[in-house]
Order: sequence, then C-alpha cells, then structure tokens
Amino acid sequence: MTDKNEMTQSMIKGQQLQQILEAALLAAGQPLSPVQLAALFSDEERPPTGEISRALEQLRVDCAERGIELRKVASGYRLQVKQELNEWVSRLWKERPQRYSRALLETMALIAYRQPITRGEIESVRGVSVSTNIIRTLQEREWIRVVGHRDVPGKPALFGTTRTFLDSFNLQNLDDLPTLAEIRDMENLEPELQLDPAPPAADLREPEHGAQTQAPGEDTDPATDAADDDEDRDSTEQPGAAADSGDNAQQ
Repeated sequence: MTDKNEMTQSMIKGQQLQQILEAALLAAGQPLSPVQLAALFSDEERPPTGEISRALEQLRVDCAERGIELRKVASGYRLQVKQELNEWVSRLWKERPQRYSRALLETMALIAYRQPITRGEIESVRGVSVSTNIIRTLQEREWIRVVGHRDVPGKPALFGTTRTFLDSFNLQNLDDLPTLAEIRDMENLEPELQLDPAPPAADLREPEHGAQTQAPGEDTDPATDAADDDEDRDSTEQPGAAADSGDNAQQ
C-alpha cells in the first residue's frame, strides 16, 4: 500500500506535465503520437493516458492567444506557427517557398480523392499524359506511394497518399479532406491557391463518375516554367482546354 502511495505521489501531472509536453513538442520538430509522449516518462512518473490527453487539451486552449497552436495530425500532435502569421514568419528565410504547377496539383487531388488509382486512370480523367516528373516529385515529397498493382495486363502501379501527406496539410485522416461540394466553387478557391484562371468546374469531372477534384497548394513559378516547357508540354494542358506551357511540374 505504501509503495502504491509513493508511486502516485511521484506521478507527474498538472502544470508540470503540461510544461513537459510543450517542451517535447517544441524540441521534436515533428508530430509526436500519444505513445511517444507517454514514453517520455518512467514507469513511476507516467501519468494515465487520460491525464496526458487533458494536459494536451489545456495546452491547446492556452495557445489560443499566442502565435503558435497545437494541432492534431495523422502522426500525432505538433506545435506550429498559426497559419495567419506565416506571412511574417516566412520572412526569416530568404529562399522562396517551393511552388507547384496546376498539373501537379490536379494529379495530387485525383490520387487523394480516388485512391487507389493508376497513372492511366489519372490520364483518362485529365485528358493528357501525366509527366514522369510530377509522379517523381510527389514521391520525393513522400506525399504518395505505390500501394499495390491493378490486376490487369501490365500490372500498373496503384498510387495512394501517405501519412506525410496528411501531416503536410494538417489532416488527421482522409475524412478531413474538403468534400467535392465544398471545393466546387473554383472562383473562391483560386485566390487561396494563387492559381491562374481555372477552366469551368465541369471540366475537372470524370465523365463516368462526375467527380471534381482540387488539392491545396500553389502554382508554379513562372521563371521556371519556360525551362520545363519543351520536355513536359503535354502534362501542362488543362482538361478541356488548350495546352498551357506555364503549368509544367516543378520538382
């Protein structure tokens, strides 16, 4: 009985628990799962799972008036700069953030919403060939992976999204993706993505399924488009529109 009381007294909780979790999340630089957070403590110190969850919730509330926020993503919890403050924080780095072409974003959206999907099926929906550079870029970013092969002649690879993709877009799971109805209004979506004028929403629908897709991101840097234009011109065509040499994928 004495040993149990001593263990209870040595258990870390309250304000100290919250400070430890905050420090760990700041130091980690990546999301930490509840299991990883619990592993910070010895057997005698470790609080119950419910206590850790309450401390995380309190930390989330405490961050409401601060410049950072606690977000739960697919890999766990992480502390990050609030999105509305990115404009100023990004000035700490001189290099420009990587920008992505419309062709790459459309490909990423099709994989996210219709996975598992083959390259040929993506090309069927978009109406143009998919540049190898686009697939390579998405794989190098660890946003997509091969999840199997279609049981048809040639055994084409089936692509699906990864946990890193979910983390990158502040998603816990695929159910958190915007519904197609929510992103149907392209005019409202484009200012957020900083894209060129898009084709009519109907052009992004697959004839058989009538689905429209769009993923979050940015368009490609005009300065880099010309260099890639000759190599991947076909991959830059918008569905139902003439080829646009400004939509090549940037690796």
